[in-house]
Amino acid sequence: MGTFLINRFIANWKRYFLGDTVDVRPSPFSDVRPSLAGPVLSLGGGGPDVDDAIQWMINQVRGGTNSATKVNVVVIRTNGNHDYNRLIYAMKGVNFVETLVISNREEANKAEIFQKVKNADVIFFAGGDQCQYIRNWKDTKLETAVKSVYLKGGGVGGTSAGAMIQSEYIYDACASSEKGIETRDALEDPYRDITFTYNFFNWSNLKGTIVDTHSDRRQRMGRIMTFIARQIKDGVSNSVLGIAVSESTSVLVDKNGLVKVMGRGAAYFVLGNHIPEVCEPRSPLTFSNYKIWKVCSGDSFNLKNRPTSGYYLRSVKRGRIDSNPY
Repeated sequence: MGTFLINRFIANWKRYFLGDTVDVRPSPFSDVRPSLAGPVLSLGGGGPDVDDAIQWMINQVRGGTNSATKVNVVVIRTNGNHDYNRLIYAMKGVNFVETLVISNREEANKAEIFQKVKNADVIFFAGGDQCQYIRNWKDTKLETAVKSVYLKGGGVGGTSAGAMIQSEYIYDACASSEKGIETRDALEDPYRDITFTYNFFNWSNLKGTIVDTHSDRRQRMGRIMTFIARQIKDGVSNSVLGIAVSESTSVLVDKNGLVKVMGRGAAYFVLGNHIPEVCEPRSPLTFSNYKIWKVCSGDSFNLKNRPTSGYYLRSVKRGRIDSNPY
């Protein structure tokens, strides 16, 4: 038994593999897999990854830190290289890790891609451009395969754009620059260059949510407030929970919907549950009394039984937040 790294092009898509030359578990092309203990989710806020959060997801799927089960991990991205392979392969309980660079819909519909992803135990989406992820992966065999991993009790994680695509309502950044809309512009005009995608993964524990990342470093609280207001004004939902994740921070969701925050920063759970006073094209946003729960590293939040206390209120008036939302 030994460890090896394969870097190769297969039918124009890139595959990077790192693992044991002899798999002690069933073949990755077999439908016979060990029982998994999830499903679980990991939502990274961007910047330096929280390695312990990825290890948490692996351990949850394995059934605990002392489980003898080893899992197979697939990293998915539209561009880049294999920089996650060695990091993840060094973690406890990993049998092999493979990075797939899937940059168009033709690749996302390949039978070999479908089989590789379907037989993974843990999926991790690298950061990047959520618009490209949605354009290249939505309504493909790849999407179906990722859903099957979750449904069989696996783990699905991601950071930055790779986290944002996992909420029920997705700010897709397809109408703006690669960087996306920022707080000042979003609050000044909730409709300019702001578009959303629906019906992607639809994870059961993220129903009614919209995820945003780089929340503190890029001062994005105002834009997630705008995203929430838009869902309500547009009739998508009458109540929306925003999950704003700081850089170097991860929101971990277990199979029961219980959240644990891990990393250097905090996560903010932002609830809008009434019709905005003003949410119109070419007009500054006015929306009163968002409820905000600040959850620091090591603390928890229950998505299924949302707390009825512990929040503070912030309002947006004519495009300005009334006081520091953090």
